[in-house]
Amino acid sequence: MLDFLKKILGGGPSIDFAQLLRDGAVIIDVRSQDEFRNGHIPGSRNIPLNELPGKMNQLDKSKTIITCCASGMRSSSAKGILKSNGFQHVQNGGGWTSLRQKI
Repeated sequence: MLDFLKKILGGGPSIDFAQLLRDGAVIIDVRSQDEFRNGHIPGSRNIPLNELPGKMNQLDKSKTIITCCASGMRSSSAKGILKSNGFQHVQNGGGWTSLRQKI
């Protein structure tokens, strides 16, 4: 039943974000600079969503990228932007506070 619900609601396999980080993944926080200054995951990099298209050349396409934001909406958009520009290993980490608990 759970697999059925995941398929309907778009959920996929569980992602081990801690393992991705141990393997060299980078966290890109796509919230505004002010939001980032008010709290973020240590070691994450702040690239606001509206600046992402102009800063993709600063990212390594060979690394796994974990996107995060406040709720998961902007990070989902960021994942789509990166994937459509040739980044193969991108995961949406969702909201930064919940991602922080998963790592």
